[in-house]
Amino acid sequence: MRRAAAVALAGLLLGMAVQGCGVPNESGPRPIEPSLVIGSPPPQAAGNSAGPAVERLYLVRDEQLVAVERRVGSTADVSALLGDLVAGPTDAERDEGLSSALTGTDLIAGVRLVAGTAEVSFRPQAGGRTDDILAIGQIVCTLDARTDVDTVRFLLNDEVLKVPRADGSLTELPLTTTDYRTLITDR
Repeated sequence: MRRAAAVALAGLLLGMAVQGCGVPNESGPRPIEPSLVIGSPPPQAAGNSAGPAVERLYLVRDEQLVAVERRVGSTADVSALLGDLVAGPTDAERDEGLSSALTGTDLIAGVRLVAGTAEVSFRPQAGGRTDDILAIGQIVCTLDARTDVDTVRFLLNDEVLKVPRADGSLTELPLTTTDYRTLITDR
């Protein structure tokens, strides 16, 4: 008798818990829309003209930087934006003669935004080279195109790294698009 009472009490408590969990009763299953999509679209899908947000990347044509705008599903964080830049041009952009000084590199270890400064961390390279002006310019101009980025600086092993400006001079100061203005051309 006590066992039956305990089972009945447990059933009653379970029923009350399910009733109060905040999930309404439904007559059948329904699809659930994800609130977060993990991963980024392949570079070919990045140029989708149906997206509501605009992503500005700087690519290369004839040793000059060219701003391109891609319609994307949502505004990417700085890390995802840099990932899109490293992925290189879409097929349509390649057909327009655009390329990237970054395609196929693993130079970038990461990026973080600190008080308006995008800090780009480089991986140590076998040759130790970080002197490709177009590659540095692509990174700076792409990140600086964001409203939440004021300047860009580069780090190697958590130390500020000297990188070239458009004129070839090395600096460890934070950079902006202005430092590469002479390399930028209209599309």
